[in-house]
Amino acid sequence: MHTLLVADRDITYDGRQLAPHWIYRNFDMLGDAAVAFLGPCHVDLSEMVDIEDVKAQAPIFSPRMLHVIAEFFSSDLHTTVYRQRLLIVTAKELLEAMTDRQVTRRGDDLYLPRADGSPGKLSVSIATASPTSTLIHTGLNIETEGTPVPTVGLAELGVDPAAFGARLLRHYADEVNDIWLARCKVRAVG
Repeated sequence: MHTLLVADRDITYDGRQLAPHWIYRNFDMLGDAAVAFLGPCHVDLSEMVDIEDVKAQAPIFSPRMLHVIAEFFSSDLHTTVYRQRLLIVTAKELLEAMTDRQVTRRGDDLYLPRADGSPGKLSVSIATASPTSTLIHTGLNIETEGTPVPTVGLAELGVDPAAFGARLLRHYADEVNDIWLARCKVRAVG
């Protein structure tokens, strides 16, 4: 992954951004790429790709999030789910280093204790496949007013979302590239 960008404008994430070539159409970045942007999140059930959430009638809403869209031009959804988890683990590590707070990961979700000690959900994330690529959306709450579940946000952690987004993209791309190089440097056995 060589192409990264933090958008300079707010974008409302409504699920339609999780589409093949959305990054290329909107940011002129062709090939494997990732974009971070800030904006609200409002995903109606009709646009959701997580069938479990659709069956639970659980639309996604946040007044303001840091969003990451990543697109890989491969058809292997299994590998993309690994890449999604790598993005989540990278976010967890960076947040812990920046805030000295313990972040809990459950699958592809991140949690932090709320003021009352109960767990607050920090993130949403999904990986999916299209006919031409595989895609990831990860959103980290910035503000939490009106969210449908108990949440925490980057604002209450004192984390600058745009700066964190840039750092997250760079660290994530470094990991993806390092994995690619690691598989290229070994000889075959047998």
